[in-house]
Amino acid sequence: MHATRRVILAALAGAFARPRPAAAEAGRAEILTAMRRATAFMTDKAAVHGGYVWSYLPDFSRRWGELEAGPTQVWVQPPGTGTVGHLFLDAYHATGDETYYRAAAQAAECLMAGQLPTGGWNYLIDFGGEAAKAKWYGTIGANAWRMEEFQHDWGNATFDDGGSSEAMQLLLRMYLEKREARFKPALDRALAFVLNSQYPNGGWPQRWPAGRPFTRHGADYTGYITFNDDVAGENIKFLVMVAQTLGDPRVGPAIRRAMDVFVITQQPAPQAGWGLQHRVDDLKPAAARSYEPRALATHTTAANAAQLMNFYELTGDPKYLARVPEALDWLARVALPEPRSGKTHPTFIEIGTDRPLYVHRRGSNVINGQYYVDYSAERTLAHYGAFRAVPLEALRARYAGLKATPPDKVARDSPLTHKGPLPRFFANQDFSTSDLNGGGSLAPLKASPQVAARLVSELNAEGWWPTPLVATSHPYAGPGPATPTPGDYSQTHVGDAWDTSPYPTDAPVMGISTSAFIKNMGVLISVVDGG
Repeated sequence: MHATRRVILAALAGAFARPRPAAAEAGRAEILTAMRRATAFMTDKAAVHGGYVWSYLPDFSRRWGELEAGPTQVWVQPPGTGTVGHLFLDAYHATGDETYYRAAAQAAECLMAGQLPTGGWNYLIDFGGEAAKAKWYGTIGANAWRMEEFQHDWGNATFDDGGSSEAMQLLLRMYLEKREARFKPALDRALAFVLNSQYPNGGWPQRWPAGRPFTRHGADYTGYITFNDDVAGENIKFLVMVAQTLGDPRVGPAIRRAMDVFVITQQPAPQAGWGLQHRVDDLKPAAARSYEPRALATHTTAANAAQLMNFYELTGDPKYLARVPEALDWLARVALPEPRSGKTHPTFIEIGTDRPLYVHRRGSNVINGQYYVDYSAERTLAHYGAFRAVPLEALRARYAGLKATPPDKVARDSPLTHKGPLPRFFANQDFSTSDLNGGGSLAPLKASPQVAARLVSELNAEGWWPTPLVATSHPYAGPGPATPTPGDYSQTHVGDAWDTSPYPTDAPVMGISTSAFIKNMGVLISVVDGG
C-alpha cells in the first residue's frame, strides 16, 4: 500500500542528500530565525515527552496519528517521532546549531523510553501507562473499521510501515554523531531485535515475538514472512547501515539470508511473482487483513524484482538477477488491457489462473461490516488501491543495464565491503505515508531561495505553518450497532458515525501538520546548507 525507500545502495551512497541551491546572504538570518521559531514551537508546544503525532488542532483539543491519538500518546510510525528526530539532526548538520541536536536527542530519548524489552516498537507510545493504552485500544482502535491492525493490542513490536526501522536508524545516527554512550544500549537492543526476529530462512514476520491472539478476521497473519510495506527491505537497509558504519560481524550473514529469502519465495513460473506475505513452512503466499486475500501482488512483485537488482549491486552475485526476467514477463502478461487513471495492473492476481481479484465491502462499521473478494472491477475499495502503476519498462531497462555490467564493477563500492559515513540528510526522502493530512507523501518540496522566502513569510506568529487538515475522524461514540446504518459505505474511507477510521473531509480546518513541518523545514535546511 505504501511506496517505499527501496534503493539501498544509492541511498547509502548519498542519494538522500537534497539539492543545494545557493541562498541569498541577506535572507540567511531570516531563514535561521524561522527555523528556530518553528522548532521551538514543536519541541515546546507540540511534543509529548519529546515525541510527536501527525497533526493537531491549533488548541490541541484533538490530535491524530494514523488514528485519533490520546493526549499522552506519540506516534512511532512515520511521519512521527523518528521522522522529526531525523529532521532535527539534518538541521544540525546544515547549521551546526546545538539547538537542533538537543531536539533530535529529545526525540531519540522519547523512542528509547517507548522501546519494548524485545528492542522494537509498536506503532505508538502511550506515556499514560497501560490503563490509558488499553482504553484507547478498546475504544478508538477497536472501532476503526478499516484499520484492522489497530483493533487489538498485540502486546509486541511491529516492523510494519517502517516505524521500528526509522527509530533504529535515528538511534544509529545519534550514536554515530558524537558517540554518546546514552544511545548505545537502546541501539544494541534494536539491532538484537532485528537479528533475533529473523527466521532461519532469512525472512521477518510483521510482528515479533508472537503476540496476544486475535482472530476476528481470520488466521493471525503477523507471523508470516512479510514483504508488505517493505518490512524486509527496511530491515536490510538498517543492517547495511550498521555494516557500513559499525562493522558488526553479525550483520553480514543476516543480510545475506535476508536477500536470499527474496529468491526462495519467488513462485515458480509461469506465475513467477510474490505475495504480500508468505507462509514460513511452504513459502506460499498467504492472506493477511480482510482486504488482502491470498494472491500474488503485482506491486510487491515489481518492488521485489527491484530489490533483487539492488542486491546484485550490493554483492555482484548473479543469482539475484537470475529470475528477474521471469517476474517481469509475468507482470507483462497480467497487465490491464488499458491503463486506468495511470494504473497499469490489478493489485491482486489469483493463484493458478492469473485472473484479477478485486476487494469490496458491505455494512457500515466494524460490528456489521464485511470485506469480500470477487472478479468484478466495479465499486472497489476507496481506501485500498485495486490497481497499481508498475514501471515495467523502467525495470526492464535497469535489468538490461545491470546484466551488461560485470559483477566486480557493479559492486565495487558496495557498503557491504566499504565502511564509511552515512548521508548527512535523511528526513526529506521521497516516500509515501498513511498521513492523509500530509498528502500521503513526504516528497521533498522544490528548494530555492524564493520558496524559502515564501515559507518564512507564511510561518505564523506562534511558530507553525497553518495547514488545511483535509482529513478528520469521528470521535469515539461507543460500539457500533449490529444492524447496518442506512447508506452506501462501500467506497468511502469511513463507515457510519461509530467508525473511528480517518477520512477525507469536505470541511477542512486549519491546523498543525507534522508532514508540513518536515517538508517546509527541509526546504529551509536545503537552502541554508547550499548557502
